[in-house]
Amino acid sequence: MFNLGKRIVQILVFISLISLIVTGCGNQGKQANENNQSAEKPTLVFADAGWDSIRFHNDVAGFIIENGYGYQTDVIPGSTPTTFAGFREGDIDIYTEVWTQNIIDLYDEAIEKGDIIEVSVNFDDNKQGLYVPTFVIEGDPDRGIEPMAPDLKTVKDLPRYWELFKDPEDPGKGRIYGAIPGWKVDEILYTKYQNYGLDQTFNYFRPGSDTALTAGIAKAVVEGTPWVGYYWEPTWITGKYDLTLLGDEEYSDEKWNDGYACEWPSVDVTVAVHKDMPEKAPGVVEFLKHYQTSSQLTSEALAYMQDNEVGTKEAAKWFLKEHEELWTAWVPAEIAQKVKAALE
Repeated sequence: MFNLGKRIVQILVFISLISLIVTGCGNQGKQANENNQSAEKPTLVFADAGWDSIRFHNDVAGFIIENGYGYQTDVIPGSTPTTFAGFREGDIDIYTEVWTQNIIDLYDEAIEKGDIIEVSVNFDDNKQGLYVPTFVIEGDPDRGIEPMAPDLKTVKDLPRYWELFKDPEDPGKGRIYGAIPGWKVDEILYTKYQNYGLDQTFNYFRPGSDTALTAGIAKAVVEGTPWVGYYWEPTWITGKYDLTLLGDEEYSDEKWNDGYACEWPSVDVTVAVHKDMPEKAPGVVEFLKHYQTSSQLTSEALAYMQDNEVGTKEAAKWFLKEHEELWTAWVPAEIAQKVKAALE
């Protein structure tokens, strides 16, 4: 009887040891998985809505996210409507440059319904409107260009100078290069054009794409010929060339709502994330809450791309090296160290 009891105790001790070993192995496996976080982390997807500045900001944020936080990133390209629809559905996680005014109804609705979360304002010092090369007003002594329209100050001065901007297809009128068909700003600008009576002396010409618009203004600047049309900041054009935004009536809600009869208000260009991001990547969301640049900084980066014939990824690395004091304030010190090491 004593031997049987002793045998039972031995069996129970053996079972307990096996249980402890199994439990320990399970805990070690769980700890290993927690330490190997990169294997568990989802790929974070950026929106590429079709212009270089959003691609640049994607690559700046993407470099920090990949090298500092250990996530892989990807991009879904498309137009503003298609990428924003994908953003709301969750196919896209991060939108680094939402021009809120251009899609204000959709944007407000998405936030109100909780589909997306606005986390920061990337920049709010942007401008848009009708530009001319500065040499049109001031001349360019280095190039032997005399002032062509020294008293051209505002949009409403344009009728006096229509002959300077003759439409090559209709020399009886000047040509204003408008915005891109389908953009909200095209509707706004065309309404202003009519309400200001510019249709009496100018034709409104719609370029087929932002590439065509860019090529037209770059050609005029290089050749020293007059040009007037829609443009915006930030772009490599405004970073590289000396352009003057024509003045307009000071902004007020009353004037804007009465046929856009004033200057464009500066737009909050925001950084937003899909509603699932705080749970999916909380550290990244915290980083993006501090992401803030400026129109000038963005234009400089885009001009760097143009001057050096490099893409947005190279420009992002240049920016991170050039403006270390800026972006290191966006992230914890240990993350900044990882990113700086990746830049070396």
